[in-house]
Amino acid sequence: MLQIEIDERIRQFCPDLRIGMIHANVKNSATNAELWNEIDAECAEISKQYQLLEINKRPAVAQTRALYRALGKDPNRYRMSAEALCRRVIRGLGLYHIDTLVDLVNLVSIKSGYSISGLDAGKIEGDKLVLGVGEHDEKYEGIGRGLLNIEGLPVYRDLRGGIATPTSDEERTKISLETTSFQMNINAFGPEMPIEEAVDWSVELLKKYASATNVETAIIK
Repeated sequence: MLQIEIDERIRQFCPDLRIGMIHANVKNSATNAELWNEIDAECAEISKQYQLLEINKRPAVAQTRALYRALGKDPNRYRMSAEALCRRVIRGLGLYHIDTLVDLVNLVSIKSGYSISGLDAGKIEGDKLVLGVGEHDEKYEGIGRGLLNIEGLPVYRDLRGGIATPTSDEERTKISLETTSFQMNINAFGPEMPIEEAVDWSVELLKKYASATNVETAIIK
């Protein structure tokens, strides 16, 4: 299991921070019809429960947005992924079909309100991640976004550099159909779904849809 160090600036603005960590060996696939039945059902619940302008008031979303502001980042221009996904759902655009691991992460994200880093653990360098704050001109290529200005964003770094933010993960550690070693960080910058519940449910989904084995979990407080 990776070790996590947390920058004092993150701790200062998010004293209730919890990070649910999961590592597992997995078998990814292009899509899973049964998983998509669960995703469609949750999308329907989100659409019934929230109006578009209410998503940013979800407790986990609101606290993450407050952290962005405290670090000098505009949360409307650099939306956290959970908020962006829920907005797509409410606008009737649905979620993208990517692959089973990414789709599973997105399901947990919209239900929990947490932005989640889903990473190919085999591409992570070193045995430790540091959750810090993006610096000026720090190079970071967001998945499907090109070069992303992460100055002021919370960012996980491995030995080589940034690999994940609540807005977008980095291309270098992106999940693919060849991913067999999977790292999932559930970022509870503010409480909504109990983090233990989010971790347990994620493990259940990984075992059901990605044949997860050698599962390790931890909750960082």
